[in-house]
Amino acid sequence: MTAAVRDEHYQTQEDDLIALELEWDAEPIRQSDRLDLYRDAIAELVDQDLVYPCFCSRKDIREATQAPNGLYRTRHYPATCRNLTTDQLAEHAASGRAPALRFRSDGTTRSFVDLVAGPFSSELDDFVVQRGDGTPAYNLAATVDDAAQGVELVVRADDLLDSTPRQLILLEALGLPTPSYAHVPLVLNEAGDRLAKRDGAVTLEDRLALGQSALEVRSILAASLGLCSPGEQPTLHELLDRFDPARLPRQPWSIPDVSISANNLGLP
Repeated sequence: MTAAVRDEHYQTQEDDLIALELEWDAEPIRQSDRLDLYRDAIAELVDQDLVYPCFCSRKDIREATQAPNGLYRTRHYPATCRNLTTDQLAEHAASGRAPALRFRSDGTTRSFVDLVAGPFSSELDDFVVQRGDGTPAYNLAATVDDAAQGVELVVRADDLLDSTPRQLILLEALGLPTPSYAHVPLVLNEAGDRLAKRDGAVTLEDRLALGQSALEVRSILAASLGLCSPGEQPTLHELLDRFDPARLPRQPWSIPDVSISANNLGLP
């Protein structure tokens, strides 16, 4: 289990997992303690000439990809900094702006078969692997973390589906093993939008305040994945035995009102 959270939230997340009786194989790992691993990966990409400095701000990229009518010509980074001359690099460096590092994807395409979403393919832009402040970007950190921990199956929300081809090309470049992926649909609110804190009682603490137990909340989550019937409270080992990516739902789970009582959620 890898954590990338503020210190004040770290213990809360661990306490929630314990309350849900979820287990992990080793001590939780903080990404802030793994910076040397990420720097080593970046150094390897630099040695292979697979990254380049990018001095573009978000505004620069937005303007470069926006058509006169306000619509986007493309949402891909237009490789503005890919082939800067020595003089241009020196000019940017003199400005004082610290560059990000982008991976040279060169418009290549990566495809894979997701265990839930099925075949997926994407043409890659030159994406950021290290931010201007030296912080590793999500795709780099996730790739290194998965490999270092021997992860064989990545299960996550489908809003990260289009990040996977970027991680695949990083795995290839770093010579790391490729896991399988299962991207599950997001939980939606009544309006059909991604469930967020503003929608109401979405945290375990919120649900406990409504009178639900942690195990009842776990049952609701398991039922949303088709792992149990509403109201049933299987053990963790029973849930593990039932888990099969092929049986996971393909449609988002929608909650009409997250502030409603336990009785409205099919609980006894």
